[in-house]
Formats: sequence, structure tokens, C-alpha cells
Amino acid sequence: MQVRLVLVTFLLSLTLVCPVAAAPATSAASAVLMDGDTGRILYAQDENTPRPMASTTKLMTALVAVESLGGDLARPVKIQPEWTGIEGTSLYLRPGEILQVETLLYGLLLHSGNDAAVALAGYCAGDVATFVEWMNQRAADLGMTNTHFSDPNGLGDAGHYASALDMAKLGRACLHNETIARIVATKSITLEGRALTNHNKLLWQYDGCTGMKTGYTRQAGRTLVSSARREGQNLICVTLNDRDDWADHKALFDYGFSTYPRRVLAQAGEAAGQVPVTGSLLHSAPVEVRDTVAYPLAEGENVTVEKDLPAQMETPLKQGDIAGTIRFFCGGQEIGRSYLVWSYDIQREAGRIAPSLRDLLGLGGHNA
Repeated sequence: MQVRLVLVTFLLSLTLVCPVAAAPATSAASAVLMDGDTGRILYAQDENTPRPMASTTKLMTALVAVESLGGDLARPVKIQPEWTGIEGTSLYLRPGEILQVETLLYGLLLHSGNDAAVALAGYCAGDVATFVEWMNQRAADLGMTNTHFSDPNGLGDAGHYASALDMAKLGRACLHNETIARIVATKSITLEGRALTNHNKLLWQYDGCTGMKTGYTRQAGRTLVSSARREGQNLICVTLNDRDDWADHKALFDYGFSTYPRRVLAQAGEAAGQVPVTGSLLHSAPVEVRDTVAYPLAEGENVTVEKDLPAQMETPLKQGDIAGTIRFFCGGQEIGRSYLVWSYDIQREAGRIAPSLRDLLGLGGHNA
């Protein structure tokens, strides 16, 4: 049985240059600011209360549609009569016309076409009711515990609702879907004769905004899911029933970027210690971090680092093979981890050290 050692546990004290900003007040009934890469909640206001979310619903419609079609956006869709004449914002789809899935998705997420939502649902699942079941299943998969969908466009009844926290989880899933992330970041586009302009004004008003979705109904009020990226950090903001949503999202993004900047805790390729070895000229083998680990941290938050490595290893060892793990904790919770891997090959016999290592040691062509 291989003996393993949990090596040094120590603290990284992170002193940030920027001052800690006060959390802004908002006009929203519910609000959430989430780090899009780690899922850390940076701001929350009545985040678990279910509320109507209007057309931000269409983020789930797009996610389910894209996933169900395997990302094939070139498929032709023949518009059925029952998909047309839907109330509210519309692409004015005509029975019998043929449009690509891509056009319907852009029409859904930029122009907020309610008929586009129904068309995608009907095409993907065969009928709208089945597609809505898929939406609710996907919500469950994402841990959206205070959410229920009753239609694909957000015009729903009292049984159509979500919490701000759940909508942030949905926004994060959409941000990680390359197709949806590309579409929601588009300011304007013309496809198959339809000129479409994004309703999200933050794309023009806030430096680094990467899109997402607006919404409004009389019952829901103004709803907004938005995202922004600065210096490698992605943030997601959600407000429900917010009469001043543009200003609130700007303020929350400023707060998040200034108060919880992305901190690199370990860089891929960074040296992470030595492990004693037998059967080699070397007495120990170096290990390095395999994957970069980063996390949003405020001033004064301390990170505990824990490395788990074997007490000793026998050669041969292969570069890139897993040697152990490095984990990071803040406030008693794990906030990130990476494998530790061997930095280079080491052969068992002393005379068969990998050439690159022989050169490194200045042994030239000698065999010891």
C-alpha cells in the first residue's frame, strides 16, 4: 500500500490594491451577482423567492434547443400554423416559410420573438408541452430548486416562475455554452432577410458586457439577466422586478469587479514541491500544478492550501502523470483544486535518465 503525506498546510494572505466598496442598493425585488467561473455568490438580495421572470425564460428555451439539436444550427425549420400569431414581441413568422434554427435562435435571444420560442419548442420536441417538460428537467439538472416553467417564452401563468439565484445558475450554464454565449453577445445581425437588434442596452452602455437577456410583462415587471467580463473574470447579474435595471446592473458589476477580483491561486506549470524517489540518480522528483486555479476574493480573505503527495515513489515516472493533488480552502470550504503532476520523465536505471534531464544536470553523454 502506497503511503501518502498531506503536506504543508499554510495561509495565503491576499492583500488587494483596490479598496472594498460598499454593496450597492438596488430597486429590484430580487437580485444576485454571481462569479460565472466558480459560481460564488458575490451579492444577494431576496435571492430564493420565486417570481415571474418574463422573457428571460428564453435563455432556458435556447439552452434546451441547442443541446437537443447537438449544436446543429443549419437545420431548416418549416413554420407550422400553430407556431404563428403569438401575442407580444414577434418575428411575424408565416406558416410554410422555412428558416434555419440559427435564425430562430437569434430572433429568440436578440429580438425576443415569442413565436420563435414556440417554433423552436415545437420543432425540437414535436410539441410545446413536451419541450416544456424538457425545460423543467434541465432546470432540475442545474439545481434550480425554486423554478417552474409552463411555456417557452415567459408569457406564462402563476405556475411560471424562478428565483434570482436560479436564473443566475441558468445564466452561468448559458455563458458556458459557446453557441448561446456568442448569440447573446451579438449587437445586431441580419439573417435570412430579417434585421435583428439586441434589446440588451448594456452591450452599448457597459464596457465588457457580454450579453444575456431582457424581459418584461406587466406581472413580472422589468427582468434582466446580464453578463460582463473584465481581466479574465466573468460575472453574471440577475434582477427581477426592477424598474431601474440598467443602472443597477452597472453598479453591481462595478461592485463585483472591484471588491471580488479574480485571484490566481496556482498557475499551470508552477512548481509545487518534490517527492523522494528510489532507483534513480536523483533523490527526488519535482511536481507541478496541472491546471490554473483562480477564485474571486475580497481583501482580507485568507486561503488555506493543502497538498497531498506520496511519501516516496519508485521510478520510472512519466511526465504529466498524476502525482497528487493541491486544494484550496477559504472559510472552511474548498474553493478550488488541481492535480499535481510529474514535471518530467525519470527512468528507473541511473544511466537512463531522460535526455532532457541529463542535459539539465550537465551529465552530457555519460552513463553513470
